[in-house]
Amino acid sequence: MELKENLGLEGKVVIVAGGGAKGDGIGNGRAAAILFARAGARVFVVDRDLALAQRTSEMIGAEGGEAAAHAADLTDARECEAMVAEAMSRFGRLDVLDNNVGIGSAATVVEESQEKWEQVMKVNVEVMFLTSKYAIPAMIESGGGGAIVNISSISALRPRGLTAYTTSKGAVIALTGAMAVDHATDGIRVNCVAPGPVYTPMVNRGGTMSDASREGRRKSSLLEVEGTGWDIGNAVVFLCSDWARYITGQTLVVDGGVTLTSRARGHDSEG
Repeated sequence: MELKENLGLEGKVVIVAGGGAKGDGIGNGRAAAILFARAGARVFVVDRDLALAQRTSEMIGAEGGEAAAHAADLTDARECEAMVAEAMSRFGRLDVLDNNVGIGSAATVVEESQEKWEQVMKVNVEVMFLTSKYAIPAMIESGGGGAIVNISSISALRPRGLTAYTTSKGAVIALTGAMAVDHATDGIRVNCVAPGPVYTPMVNRGGTMSDASREGRRKSSLLEVEGTGWDIGNAVVFLCSDWARYITGQTLVVDGGVTLTSRARGHDSEG
């Protein structure tokens, strides 16, 4: 209880966009949702696939936390608006938005199709614009300020051939800074997490990642530790808590030191 009180998240309402994961796997969004609930927050878990969001909600409920699941295609502005309206209707307020939605791409500008380029920008950048567009007024209406965390990637800081993906994740960092400036007077802090090569169900691509590839990713860390969704979730919860009350507009790199040493390593997306 003391930890919950110190974090300042007890009773707060959190939307986790992209909070599902395959099976019982721990992706960045699911980890954050569970950790927010453990800190005493009420969690509105959103995913395009309702079953994935419901599983996260069930996992939270099994620990005695409070959560609800919601299905939405967040590339649609109307569904983003409806998502926020439903969270407000169910819980009566909104305090935190965790933006996890994203897809990858491995092509160069010569290889990439215009359609794929536009899809990556829409999913990785425009979704964060749309969710924030409707979440921020709800936070202001709730009267207690708020916190937003956008998930970027170390590919934005150290490009390595993932051109559309890298560009989109760089835009997420720029968007974060702009939103932090725009909404500081509303008491809303906006920060960003840039994951390194963490192991998640999405990265594993349904069990297709080889043991050698997974081990190579682990060794790419200075610490030689495999990052997981829990590492990203912990960073997100920290940035949304009272412990980070004097932090806004920042990008927190969570990569075990990968960006300090590694060179371009092919075309696997990170974070």
